[in-house]
Amino acid sequence: MSNFSSQIEAAKIVSPVTRSDQNITLAAKGGSILLSGKLFAYAARFITGILLARFLAAEQYGLYNLSLTVVEIAAGLAAFGLVPALVRYIPIYVSRRDENRLWGIIQLGLGLPAVISIFLGVGLYIWANPIAEQLFDEPRLGPLLQLVSPAILFFTLVDMMAAATRGFKNMHYTVIAQDIVLSVVKFVLLLGLAIFGLNAVGAVTVTSLAQVIVCGLLFFFLNKQFSLKRPLPLAHHEIKEVLTFSLPSYMSQLMSIFSGNIKTIMLGTLHSVATVGIFAVARQITLISDMFHASIVTVSQPIIAELSSRGEREQMGRLYRTLTRWSFTLNFPLFLIIMLFPGAIISIFGQTFAEGVVVLKILAWAGLVNTATGICGVLIDMSGNTHLKLVNTVTSIIANIGLSLFMIPQWGLVGAAVATLTGAILMNLLRLLEVFVLFRLLPYDLKSLKPVAAGLITLTAVWSIHQFILIETNLIQVSLKVLILLGLYGGMILLLGLSQEDHLVITRLRQRINAILPKT
Repeated sequence: MSNFSSQIEAAKIVSPVTRSDQNITLAAKGGSILLSGKLFAYAARFITGILLARFLAAEQYGLYNLSLTVVEIAAGLAAFGLVPALVRYIPIYVSRRDENRLWGIIQLGLGLPAVISIFLGVGLYIWANPIAEQLFDEPRLGPLLQLVSPAILFFTLVDMMAAATRGFKNMHYTVIAQDIVLSVVKFVLLLGLAIFGLNAVGAVTVTSLAQVIVCGLLFFFLNKQFSLKRPLPLAHHEIKEVLTFSLPSYMSQLMSIFSGNIKTIMLGTLHSVATVGIFAVARQITLISDMFHASIVTVSQPIIAELSSRGEREQMGRLYRTLTRWSFTLNFPLFLIIMLFPGAIISIFGQTFAEGVVVLKILAWAGLVNTATGICGVLIDMSGNTHLKLVNTVTSIIANIGLSLFMIPQWGLVGAAVATLTGAILMNLLRLLEVFVLFRLLPYDLKSLKPVAAGLITLTAVWSIHQFILIETNLIQVSLKVLILLGLYGGMILLLGLSQEDHLVITRLRQRINAILPKT
């Protein structure tokens, strides 16, 4: 059976009694695959971050992050809002067995961003020095921007092809390429370069080369799922429908990218490149909370798109509540660890980053806000309400820019962190309200109180140990306290009881393990 035919078989409608459970287990399976990959990637990137921070120090690390920030903005411009379009329309066309429209959305989703990214790469190369000198007042940034400008094409195509593979509900290809291969290649090349002397130029070169390798791998995976060796005219392009969906999302995405990087840009223009490096380290540490949440968001997108197209609101609600609870449950102990031991954690990166402790704690709150509201953004996007996404992003970015302009010149790093937290609170409150108005759904029920109770009890116990028993804060004792915290939290979750959805996933996991184990 062909890969496309396999997708068709997987998309067949099952009985209403079991479909909801299948969606829960599909989300758990896909989420666990993504999470495993992201855990590996986070560990590799954390070690890579330490390597870069130790060898580059705050200023060079700041230059490295500024150059990549410019590339990420350019890649976001080139994507033209087609990432969510690929994730939305691919599963819909698969379920309808419409191979020609499927070929059309893939052509549009890869071709248009590729053309735009080439123009942007040429433009960045030409204007690199004026951008570096006039915008950032940092001439050393110019050569880095010229060096990284050709990589905009590959950064863009990696995002587009990863979105396409996720649209087919095969999360493991993204994990292999973006989480495992990218992380390993980047780390190995950086480590090899460190032997001869690592600087910002070498770090940017390695990062660009890793993206080229992953781009080729994702092309292979996409072709494996849906053969790209077919005549171009066979494609049926729903250009008007796709662009009607993607353009509001595009504007929102641009603003999200700009909003997400506005602190980096403003710290570079209004403060110093050293503060850019410190802020980047704090964000690197809090990425683990984003990683858990991003796994759940990513795996839920094609499922919500399919449920929304069928009008199955009750199943959407169950998935909404379940994934929100899972997201918060996984994130809460990590939040507690950062709040209890911020100094010990950030000291791993070196003394030049020590003033990022307060920033780290504020960014941890921003991450908790994002995870506590679950997949409300997915419900808005994948149900086709991209105009609301645009409204939310505009509101958030206005708040971010206003607060950044006011706070960064006076309070530097702390001002940037507060602007991030404020934007997260505002964005997520708007999303919660909109989902309730659109679908009459909330992400919370009584089961949501269990991880909160487990976390507060654990916090009290570990704080007492921290204050009265193991008072020193060396890394060995901090590691011991972290293990105690995780153990207590896990025990409290089990003691308070698992939900029906939790038992369902555990039962399916046991069945898979038993099927793999040899029979005696």
